Amino acid sequence: MNNERLYQILLGPVYSEKAQVLGDKLGVQTFKVAPTATKREIKLAVEKLFGAEVVAVNTVNVKGKTKRFGKTMGRRSDVKKAYVTLKAGQDVEMADLGETAADNSSSSAE
Repeated sequence: MNNERLYQILLGPVYSEKAQVLGDKLGVQTFKVAPTATKREIKLAVEKLFGAEVVAVNTVNVKGKTKRFGKTMGRRSDVKKAYVTLKAGQDVEMADLGETAADNSSSSAE
């Protein structure tokens, strides 16, 4: 698998209460992934990009909700999520842009 495909597979982390509880208690990281991604591709992508050993990958296709915008009906996009179980003691380091953005804005204000 080439590097371009690796970056196309993982679309981003999922930040939710459920994802945080799974990460804290069971060592499971949650990612939004490409709809065409397979479990093997997801495993390789996480191992190569983050250097963590993956034990298991579970995927789920989440159907988008139907929403109303006044008189018109709309629909959110469908999303594929991957629950990646890491080996005990390992973690995936995500860049926390909120803290760095706050640090940059405070230093530029001075």
